[in-house]
Formats: sequence, structure tokens, C-alpha cells
Amino acid sequence: MSSSTSPVASPRPVSPEQRAQARRAVVASSVGNALEWFDIIVYSSFAVVISSLFFTPEGEDASISGLLLTFGTFALSYLIRPVGAMVLGSLGDRRGRKTALTVTILIMMIGTLIMAVAPTTATIGALAPVVILLSRLLQGFSAGGEFGNATAFLIENAPDRKAFYGSWQVATQGAAILLASTFGFALNTLLSEDDLYSWGWRVPFFFGVLIGPVGLYIRRRMTETPEFEAGRSTRVKSPLRETLVHAAPHWLTAAGVVGLASLSVYLILFMPTYAITNLGLPGYAGFVGGIVAGAVTLVGAPFVGRLADRVGAVKVMTVAAVAGVVAIVPLFALLVAQPTVAVLTVVQTVLGALMALYFGPLPALLSAIFPTRIRTTGMSISYSVGVTVFGGFAPLILAWLLDVTGTLMAPSYYYLAVAAVSLVSLVFARRLLAR
Repeated sequence: MSSSTSPVASPRPVSPEQRAQARRAVVASSVGNALEWFDIIVYSSFAVVISSLFFTPEGEDASISGLLLTFGTFALSYLIRPVGAMVLGSLGDRRGRKTALTVTILIMMIGTLIMAVAPTTATIGALAPVVILLSRLLQGFSAGGEFGNATAFLIENAPDRKAFYGSWQVATQGAAILLASTFGFALNTLLSEDDLYSWGWRVPFFFGVLIGPVGLYIRRRMTETPEFEAGRSTRVKSPLRETLVHAAPHWLTAAGVVGLASLSVYLILFMPTYAITNLGLPGYAGFVGGIVAGAVTLVGAPFVGRLADRVGAVKVMTVAAVAGVVAIVPLFALLVAQPTVAVLTVVQTVLGALMALYFGPLPALLSAIFPTRIRTTGMSISYSVGVTVFGGFAPLILAWLLDVTGTLMAPSYYYLAVAAVSLVSLVFARRLLAR
């Protein structure tokens, strides 16, 4: 079994240069990952504003139909993720992780810029949602290859402590949640409603555009990973075909494992909309908890990675999934009974801790499931499918469930269903790794 998923009995000596290279890999992969998640989180966090500006006819108030269209566009952008995963994941296995990562961040920058300057319905009418969709599709295509290539780049540059280094992928997402929620809180509290709707919501997207050139510069200066260089002689002609056909049990299992990790993120991101639309709380409410949850994930994920290096990734993730199953219904019952900013913040903090515990070891586990020759293709496809099915459609499904069922407990029931899928998938993942 890989050392990334089980305790290491006798660690190998690590040179200062290897350690320095691993740290540089963390920075290079994290910048692009932060841009991807920052843009996604800002879009979700400002769903009410975007719904009013782009998906509601001029002169009308934002409605549930506009909100569903907003999240529907968000979900549609995830349908292209598997396409991006196949193209950019395969590129990483054929041409190298560095090449693929350079391409992904360029596409991300374009998608974020389009979102930042997008004209609203009041300006160009029915074409406004089309512009938003174009931005989301570019982001989705890029994101399809980002996780697999960035994770492989991290893991393959790590001389030891694979789960610890891989956990920085998750810590970066925590940083993005923290930063995006801080923007949301500041803009909702410091700006008037007119300023927020006229220009304030664009500020975080312009900030995201500024991240891109920094990430591009850093990634272009990195060298290729040692494992990829060592495996050049064993590369396959079509990593996509080998992954889809011969490694189908691996990527299907991995996609199921990704389910709970992805939903955990998007449930936290859905909370500002849930707080405003369903609980009647002020506009800043969900962002306070988002700040705390992001900080918990940023700080906690690397510690969870260290724990996974000692006891095994599957064991840590199983405990986290079971804890989520036990806690999720009582958490939402408490929030529904006492819909206050303080209780919402506590719920989001617990969700952040559960996310860090489950998500932290995930990059190392997925890396261990796939061999080097198809690693970025396998991880990209499994992660994109898992995120698309269980995460990308989550805001749309949650908004629909809340509207159709009429119960504020609906998000907790959806969480239970996805957790069950991931727990079963973890059992199969353990068997795959034991072969």
C-alpha cells in the first residue's frame, strides 16, 4: 500500500533541496487552486445579487426562479468539467504537469475577467446570462484539469509525508473560502445596497483577475516533477483510453469518494443564500461563518494530512464521514429552531471542521489509486465527475429541495444521502489499495 495512505515505517532521508522543491510545489499549485476556488466561492456567495442583475427581468424583484437560474448556470458550468478533465488531464500525462498547469491558469484568468466586466441585463438585456454562462464554462473547463494536475504536481514533488503536502490543496480552498467570505462580509456591511448592486459585487472578481498573473509567473518557473521525468519511458499512447476503459473501477470509486468532500464545500458556500432566503437573516450572516469555516480548513487541513500520514487516509476519512452523518441532522435542527447569526456561525464552523477532516487526506488517497502514467487523467476525471454530480449541482438541488419540500431540514437529508455513497466508496478504495 502507498505511503500516502498508510503509516510510514522507516522514512527515507530527505535532502534540503528535495524539501525546498516540495515547498515551491506547494506555492505553485496553491496559487492556481486559490484562483479557481475564489471565483467559484464568490459566484456562489453573491448568488442573490447575481440573480437580480443577470437572471431577473429589469424592474422586477429577485425571485426563486431567478435564483434557480443562477444556480442552474453554476451547475451547467460543471457539465464541461469532465471534458476539461479528459483534455487537460491527458495533457498532463502526455506533456507534463507543468505544461497543463500553465494552460489551466490562463483559461481561468480569461473566465474570471469576463465575469468581472460582464454587462448586466439592464445593459444588454437577454444576452447578459449568456455572458455569465460563457465565463462559467471557461472556468469549468479549466477547473476540470486543475485539481488532477496540481495534486500530482504536489504529491510527485513530495519526498515524504505525501498526505501532508497533498493537504495543502484543501488548505488553499480554505484560504479561498476565508478570503471570499471576508469580501462578502465587508461589501455587505460597508456598502449601501445600491453600491453593492451597481459595482461592489465586481470587486472580488477583479481581485481574482490579479491573482492569475502571479500564479502564471510562478508556474512557468517550476521544473517538472521527478516521478513524471522518471516515468517517461513507461508513458502510454492514450492515457485517456487506459483510464476510461482499463481503470474504470478506480475512477468510479474515486468519484464516489470525492462526493462528500465536494458537497461539504458547496454546502458551506450555499449558507449565505440559505441564511438570506430561507432563514430571513441579514445579508452578512452567512459570510461570518464562512470566514470561520475557511480559517478552520486553512489551519486544520495540514494537521489532518499529518495524521493521515501516520494512520492512513481511508481511516481518517471514514471517521470524518461517520461523524458528519451523526452530526448533520442535529446541526440543522438547532439552526432551524434558533435561526440566529451566532448559531449559523457555529454550524458553519462545525461543517468546516468536518470538511477539513474528510477532505484533507483526499488528494493523497486519489494519487495512490492511480499509477504515474495515468495519474493526472485518472484524478482529473474522478474528481470532476464527483464534483459535478455531488457538488456542482448541490446549490441547485438544495434550492429546489427547499422550495419543493417546504422543510428547512432538506440540506441535511441530502448530505446524508451523499455521505452514504462516499462511505461505500471508501470501502472499495481500501480494497483497491490492498491489491
